[in-house]
Amino acid sequence: MKNAILALGAAALLAAAPFTCAESQYKLLVLAIPNKYHYEYIPVARDSLERLAKLHAFEFTYANNTGVFDGDLRQYAAVVFLNTPGEELNPSQRARFEAYMRGGGNAVVVHRAAITPPSAVPNPAPNAWPWYERLVGRTFKIHPMLQTAAVDVVDRDFPAACGLPPRWIWSDEWYETTDPYKVAIRPVLNVDESSYDPTKIWPGQVATGMGKSHPVAWYHRYEGGRVFVTLLGHDVAMYKDPQYLSHLMGGIWWAATGKGQRTD
Repeated sequence: MKNAILALGAAALLAAAPFTCAESQYKLLVLAIPNKYHYEYIPVARDSLERLAKLHAFEFTYANNTGVFDGDLRQYAAVVFLNTPGEELNPSQRARFEAYMRGGGNAVVVHRAAITPPSAVPNPAPNAWPWYERLVGRTFKIHPMLQTAAVDVVDRDFPAACGLPPRWIWSDEWYETTDPYKVAIRPVLNVDESSYDPTKIWPGQVATGMGKSHPVAWYHRYEGGRVFVTLLGHDVAMYKDPQYLSHLMGGIWWAATGKGQRTD
């Protein structure tokens, strides 16, 4: 009987060991609200994030409405706007998020979440949010049709570049942006406009490209926290791609912890 009890005790310890080793390092809030052009990605991205969370020992709240911003955001190491722009938040939720960032919170902005109603124009939209526009660091202008292009890594020491080759073949909507607020950003990836047609767009619209300096992923500090932005991530299949997920995970890791950036 004694041996049986000891065996059961050892088995219990072994069963508990993985849970202890995988204790959560931090917690994320991921906002993913379906919209006209981005909805199929939601369950796929959630599944991929669950696998990343198990692999990298973090946890997250996956929300499909903005009600979570009515609660205490201080529990989250970073807030991820996953194809969901900040304009979805109501005024009180915006104020809570601003306070969260000023208190040392952090943000990750993915693809569609970087499209904001421009505020630095003669007649800004009623739901324009200049503060969030500056958080993103750039203002969306237009994008040509989805095309394959070559992406160059311009900051090899940043975690979102880990696992990517120096020149990466990727297919996406190559957002064109402007900088009305003169925000200083640190580019991580730059798309080579000579590798696709920046003018290929729908009738009645005009895209001209941005020239040699066309960042598609960057980071900067804003208020009291860290912000990582990637304009990549239009298609649902991308949220299954190992290289894209490595890129996204690196940005999340840095935003949540401030770690992983080589400084030597």
